[in-house]
Amino acid sequence: MSAPTAPASPDPTMEAIGQAVTEGRTGNTHSARTKLLNLWSAIGVTGDPLHRCSLAHYLADLYEDPAQALAWDVRALDAADAVTEQRVQEHHAGLRIAGFYPSLHLNLADNYRRLGSFEAATEHINAAKEHAPNLPQDAYGAFLRTALDEAAQAISQRDTTKRPSAPGPTA
Repeated sequence: MSAPTAPASPDPTMEAIGQAVTEGRTGNTHSARTKLLNLWSAIGVTGDPLHRCSLAHYLADLYEDPAQALAWDVRALDAADAVTEQRVQEHHAGLRIAGFYPSLHLNLADNYRRLGSFEAATEHINAAKEHAPNLPQDAYGAFLRTALDEAAQAISQRDTTKRPSAPGPTA
């Protein structure tokens, strides 16, 4: 999922998620994870699916352990299935829910691969590739297409090591 550039209306929860993600990307993983976990508690498992999808997707990246990341990636995909196109458009006019799926399935495939569950990894890499035409024709789309190819190759080679380009906390 790419970060929106011009929200249609202010959304304090999405802003808080974005701030925590920025903090995590600058190396303060523990604080970012704590903030996102607190937000998750506030949103709740029946809260706004866009909030749940975004938060879970980014929170998964803050875990080095693929099993912990997998739990959050599953939550992100489940929430995406509950997001309506109208809700996505309310947040950002240029976003489409279909564009979320390549990244969501890629992350699941990569976590399953790292855990040695190659059949599940293959199912999700195939789903990611099926959704790849929904990716934008920009740097983000190109980055994800490359990551899809890298993950597919690692799956075919039964490689469980972390991909160098995979998101996650920096050591």
